[in-house]
Amino acid sequence: MASRWFDLPRPRVLAHRGLALEAPENTLAAFEHAVRAGAAYLETDVHVSADGAAVLAHDPTLERVAGRADAVASLTMAELRRIDLGSGHGYGTLDELLHAFPDARLNIDVKTDAAEPATIESIRRGGAADRVLLTSFSDARRRRLVAALPGIATSAGRASVLRARAASVTRSAALMRRATTGLGALQIPERVGRMTLLSPALIGGAHAAGVEVHVWTVNDVADMRRLLALGIDGIVTDRADLALRVVSGI
Repeated sequence: MASRWFDLPRPRVLAHRGLALEAPENTLAAFEHAVRAGAAYLETDVHVSADGAAVLAHDPTLERVAGRADAVASLTMAELRRIDLGSGHGYGTLDELLHAFPDARLNIDVKTDAAEPATIESIRRGGAADRVLLTSFSDARRRRLVAALPGIATSAGRASVLRARAASVTRSAALMRRATTGLGALQIPERVGRMTLLSPALIGGAHAAGVEVHVWTVNDVADMRRLLALGIDGIVTDRADLALRVVSGI
């Protein structure tokens, strides 16, 4: 299976949890708004329901989005659909997202080990492996996902990101190649706490290793322009509408 995920022109705009201006994040409506705005890349997160569905959800609980302490994994998909996340919108599934937007590229962060089987089966059912990039903070989880879906695009987990940063600090091309083996992208914030991750050396080293650099989560237009001027390949943003104008030069 050959991935088509990287076939579109750069720089890439990844609609982070959709475009949640008029609909709650990670709902099908938010993704529809992003696609209507022109987004070709949709970023989402997956947990698993009590009955084994791949659920579009960032948080492990409903506390932030619905004011309830329940865990996503403790409720069935039918129960999750009945929860009002705002304006009558409820939880959706990865199956539904893949079906609703057959031309979109998806960037999927698999949040738990338990969500792996449901994510893999959903991608297989949808015949979507060639347009999906799978990622996780856990490199072990990411490797298991890639093993189950050979050829699928993937980006670095936490440990790989730190190794790539070390390679950039030491200017070691060999270390950068080892850190990014099998990866298509480093998807990183500019910094974590006091540690700066993004630098011209990291961007240059990643590019020399054949790996793209995407930065999250960038919502300010001035920051978008500054980062693009540094040479990054993608912007992960809550404001895909603004980022699309920036990359178009509007």
